[in-house]
Amino acid sequence: MAVEAYVFIDCEHGKAREVAEEMAKIGGVESVKAVTGPHDIIAYVAASSFKVLGDVVITKIQAVEGVKRTLTNVVIE
Repeated sequence: MAVEAYVFIDCEHGKAREVAEEMAKIGGVESVKAVTGPHDIIAYVAASSFKVLGDVVITKIQAVEGVKRTLTNVVIE
């Protein structure tokens, strides 16, 4: 089953562009945009399962230098 999610990322001050560039290199990250508002970046992630999605968020996205926290919203429709 394919799983899709939007991941909202908060970054260290002044690091959003660098973080977005690094995130674009991660497998499964289909789109990355620096945005205004309460979060610095919104990423669209596609994965083959919830386990793979969790691995991408926890071991890859959260490991990018400059990422402070993430909030993952799974697409249901």
